Amino acid sequence: MKCRKCQAKLEVLRQCGRVRMRCTGCNKTYQIHEVASELDRETEEILERYTVLIYD
Repeated sequence: MKCRKCQAKLEVLRQCGRVRMRCTGCNKTYQIHEVASELDRETEEILERYTVLIYD
C-alpha cells in the first residue's frame, strides 16, 4: 500500500489497543477505515492477525 500524500509505503502500526497505518516516508498515520478500500493482499494478511480493529 502507498501513502496518499507522498506515495511511500504504508506499514501496519499497532498501538495500545488500536491499529493504524503509518507512512514510512512522511510519517502520516491513517485509521484503517480511511484506507480500507485500498488494502492490498499483503496488508490484509497482516491485519487478519488481529482479532479486533478499533475505530476511534
